[in-house]
Amino acid sequence: MTMPRADRRRHPTMRMAAVGLFLAVSAGGAQAQKAADLSGLWQTETAGSTVRIARCGGGYCGTIATTAGTGVDAQNPDPALRTRKLVGVQIMQAGTPSGAGFEGSLYNPNDGKTYAGSLTPKGPDTVEVAGCVLSVLCKRQTWRRIR
Repeated sequence: MTMPRADRRRHPTMRMAAVGLFLAVSAGGAQAQKAADLSGLWQTETAGSTVRIARCGGGYCGTIATTAGTGVDAQNPDPALRTRKLVGVQIMQAGTPSGAGFEGSLYNPNDGKTYAGSLTPKGPDTVEVAGCVLSVLCKRQTWRRIR
């Protein structure tokens, strides 16, 4: 069976469109795989603490590695936890991919409250960490990777 002449001309175009779509999808997957790994030790903006960020689930978690001052969770709403050491306490759980970063929750030991949080890479050695109330009032910090 032979195709009419008009159909033969469309066939290569459709093939090229399929190849182009395949290449676009493949490039998108490769770009996602090249995203920087945020795992490592990070200095907080105030330089008062360092946080170890590690993979957990589909995102990242952050645990206090070092802290200045008394180093205890004195503002925790649970009186039984107010004498615990902050080193080793998980303060960030950003397990939901969202846009260029991750969303989750952020515990602030300075006031003992947990906020809606986000972790967004801003460069290979810089991340923005945000804690928000009602998704409107947000406080942001820029953390720098410690090498």
